[in-house]
Amino acid sequence: MPSGDQPLGLTVHTMPTPQEVIDGHPRRRISGRWKMLAVMLVCAAPVIASYLTFYVIRPEGRSVFGELIQPPRPVPDQVVMGMDGKPQNLQALKGQWLLISTAGGACDAACEKHLYLQRQIRESLGREKDRLDWVWLVSDAEPVREALLPAVKGATVLRVGELQIAQWLSPAVGHLLPDHLYVVDPMGNWMLRFPAQLDMAGAAKAKRDIDRLLRASAAWDEPGR
Repeated sequence: MPSGDQPLGLTVHTMPTPQEVIDGHPRRRISGRWKMLAVMLVCAAPVIASYLTFYVIRPEGRSVFGELIQPPRPVPDQVVMGMDGKPQNLQALKGQWLLISTAGGACDAACEKHLYLQRQIRESLGREKDRLDWVWLVSDAEPVREALLPAVKGATVLRVGELQIAQWLSPAVGHLLPDHLYVVDPMGNWMLRFPAQLDMAGAAKAKRDIDRLLRASAAWDEPGR
């Protein structure tokens, strides 16, 4: 062997015993669960902060107009139809604050009023309006009137069966689903219901509630879907 060469060294690493593998598995599983929980808490922290600011801290000292839903109801995993007839999933609504109304496709006077108020509330938010989608859930198979289409041009319109809607939203006692406007947070949780038969004065109060929610979550969600 030439003087500059060195013999090849082999290092043998001790393999863990089966018992060591078994003993370590629960610890890894517990550690993984704690890490997953930490990630979930970090993701949910802005939502929790906005709820606390809105309902507990209340820096402006104003009363809340809407009714808080406890616990919030998550958006179900349901296939629905868009206005173009193509299937979508309700969970695709996640990502922004939502102001929702529901009514049949014929859309009576109360339905038209809700659609008008939804649009007005959103427009009145000014620079923040892109953080709020206004949504109409059409609860039957009736076609939407042609004359109504220009009025809902800026809305998200989905055809969802009334039974499907009832798995997510519900009216106050003594009322029907179309009687209210509903607020959903960007995680898809229904968390606020405005009083039935909303008028312009009530819409102004509803707008203040939404303003406060948007301010409380300003560092969290972003405009646009």
